Amino acid sequence: MTDSKNINNPVGQGGGQRKKLSRAERQDNGPHRNLDRRGVAERKAELVRKMREKTRAVEDAEQANDDTAQS
Repeated sequence: MTDSKNINNPVGQGGGQRKKLSRAERQDNGPHRNLDRRGVAERKAELVRKMREKTRAVEDAEQANDDTAQS
């Protein structure tokens, strides 16, 4: 009697062991997607850092203008 034929238990696939796939990997969201997410997270962090630097520079300029106006 044969076992059920599914992705983790293929019948007639040459007899070797086959890596069990997680649900995410079966949905084609495997390790390569994790690398993509890491890259996106790094780009987002860089963008946030640049935006913070820009707003900090604007705030410093406004504060300098306020200081000269009060003098």
